[in-house]
Amino acid sequence: MTSLVQRSSGLVQRRTEASRGAVDKERPSGEEDEEPRRGDEHDDDDIGDSKETRLTLMEEVLLLGLKDREGYTSFWNDCISSGLRGCMLIELALRGRLQLEACGMRRKSLLARKVICKSDAQTGDVLLDEALKHIKDTQPPETVQSWIELLSGETWNPLKLHYQLRNVRERLAKNLVEKGVLTTEKQNFLLFDMTTHPLTNNNIKQRLIKRVQEAVLDRWVNDAQRMDKRLLALIFLAHSSDVLENAFAPLLDDQYDLAMKRVRQLMELEPEGESVKANANELLWAVVAAFTK
Repeated sequence: MTSLVQRSSGLVQRRTEASRGAVDKERPSGEEDEEPRRGDEHDDDDIGDSKETRLTLMEEVLLLGLKDREGYTSFWNDCISSGLRGCMLIELALRGRLQLEACGMRRKSLLARKVICKSDAQTGDVLLDEALKHIKDTQPPETVQSWIELLSGETWNPLKLHYQLRNVRERLAKNLVEKGVLTTEKQNFLLFDMTTHPLTNNNIKQRLIKRVQEAVLDRWVNDAQRMDKRLLALIFLAHSSDVLENAFAPLLDDQYDLAMKRVRQLMELEPEGESVKANANELLWAVVAAFTK
């Protein structure tokens, strides 16, 4: 797995201990931990946010990657596209819509097993429902790796180009505008105008960043199976999308080092072994395997 690197183009810069001392004293101690809820439509949705600002995994990853003032992701980030497709698969799995095919007598690896539709009930999210319809209507079924590539448009087969979900980042940004998290502006880049979506509700993003930080610091449990599945997926997919650094950038040096050490521990887990443990979500670990293989 490619190590996370600090990017200077718009990423929040890590603060030094001197500049953070006064701020840390005023920071609240931590939010109440909530138990994972039942796995249907919105039961697994963003824990800790109000109903009006409940975010999907895709929206959370995009929000971590967006530059607050500029309102767009780094031009150099070529990982977020496939990362967002992985988010969709896990989101659908957590909502009880998708699962991996049964193992059979001879156990297959996670990446060899096909994704099957468990329920075709609509989720209420246009992107998720579009991806779900593709997966439901496709015979024979495809693997997790294939679906990430197909939904991203990364295929050499012209007959499968129709699976590509287009303008995903823009559509997700518009969702966040509707939820009051972002706003919409036009910026001129010399030769062309570009629609951007600067941050308008900093509280929601700060709560998201705090949840990620606490998962590997104050609330670290040293056991992936004891972590909330949605939060675990967020950490893996933010890392795969190369936006996890943004959540850790404000930390003090020693906190940053500890957070990155624990993230590396998660990245070194063996998906095949984790997927057979009690209460594990096999499709979640299949997506992890697709990005870490």
